Amino acid sequence: MARVYVSSVIDAPVAKVWAKVRDFNALPRWVPAVRESRIENGEPADKVGCVRDFHLQNGDHLRERLLGLSDYDMFCTYSILESPMPLTDYIATLRLTPITDGDKTFAEWTAEFECAPELAADLVSGIGTNVFQAGFDSLKRQMVA
Repeated sequence: MARVYVSSVIDAPVAKVWAKVRDFNALPRWVPAVRESRIENGEPADKVGCVRDFHLQNGDHLRERLLGLSDYDMFCTYSILESPMPLTDYIATLRLTPITDGDKTFAEWTAEFECAPELAADLVSGIGTNVFQAGFDSLKRQMVA
């Protein structure tokens, strides 16, 4: 099983960051690689079980299911249903934790998935850099704007 782990400190209160990321349909607003997104069947974007259907800037198409969402614990967990990436059993969690010293946010994004062993390093690096870290970097810029 391959594992991606990316963490970051965002210089903004956790409630402000959570308000930006809790919407399961909001990826285009803070993940640069995502061009457009919609929730299937008109369901609410915070309904556990809803499916987001989205396209990346390069045209790739993905579908993901929301598996868990907690406003109290500030996390969301989701799985990939369809993806052009050569992986299976993908489960990811984005979690925010308040840093009380300075009213900042500790952000963690993790994923685990199965793939061919020879592809693991590239997939881990690509997801970690192009999606997770790029998303955190975008949030950092937006929080100071």
